[in-house]
Amino acid sequence: MVKTLTARRFAGALGLLSAAFLSGCQMTVLDPKGQIGADEKQLIITATVLMLLVVVPVIFLTLYFAWRYRETNTQATYAPNWHHSTKIEVVIWAVPVLIIVALATITWRTSHSLDPNERIAAAPGVKPIEVEVVALDWKWLFIYPEQHIASVNEIAFPKDVPVHFKITSDSVMNAFFIPQLGSQVYAMAGMQQNLNLVANHEGVFDGMSANFSGAGFSDMKFKAHVTSREAFDQWVARVKASPRQLNFDEYKQLSRPSEKVAVAYYSTVEPVLYMAVLDKYMDKATGIRLADKLCLPGQQKVAKASE
Repeated sequence: MVKTLTARRFAGALGLLSAAFLSGCQMTVLDPKGQIGADEKQLIITATVLMLLVVVPVIFLTLYFAWRYRETNTQATYAPNWHHSTKIEVVIWAVPVLIIVALATITWRTSHSLDPNERIAAAPGVKPIEVEVVALDWKWLFIYPEQHIASVNEIAFPKDVPVHFKITSDSVMNAFFIPQLGSQVYAMAGMQQNLNLVANHEGVFDGMSANFSGAGFSDMKFKAHVTSREAFDQWVARVKASPRQLNFDEYKQLSRPSEKVAVAYYSTVEPVLYMAVLDKYMDKATGIRLADKLCLPGQQKVAKASE
């Protein structure tokens, strides 16, 4: 009786402790606000259910066999020489094979339909938004080439308008991720990754760095503002009213490592800045020489020595 009461108290305390830990979790991936995020949520649920078809029976049978064939159960059949059952073999092999075939088919299809490089069809008369993304230590730079503006740690785009992100890094490898919109994509120096997203709900969504990149990694976050077309135009006008201009000299200062960087707006941006960041890590003999304008003094010495 005492042991039973103690076990119940322990189970109750464990349940409360679990609830306390889980109450702080934000399952943003399972609360999508865009087409890609919704498709990925459905994929997660489908894959989980298929795998549970094996996991749940195995857990149940493990507990059942432990209880059924316990030492004190004299009614259980004792068969020490039993070694084979065709029916059991068929079940334990056929079910996993069918599940793997189903998962493989789903994976093949979604690998193409959810390809980050795949453009999202826009409604008639709607033009996608182009955004160039540069991962820095430890902040995000967003360049709008068509609007000729730039921002740090904040982006905005209209609801139901596809957004094409071009992503690179001017430092170590990082990862660009807006959980409620879907598709984490890595940012790597000297390489460009493409990401196409669309938001179907207005709101402010958290963006983050999803790959450890040093001391300021935990604060390398940004806000994605999804608005109406009119509100987006107002945001663009507000950015254009900023007195700051993102030329090469300003970028050199911005690219220096810094933590907990506040949101910043740039009313103009050097047109070739994004391409210069890409070129910065290319072979000088084959690449264009825009990168020389971005190199800090120490980097210029390395570049000259390598020529």
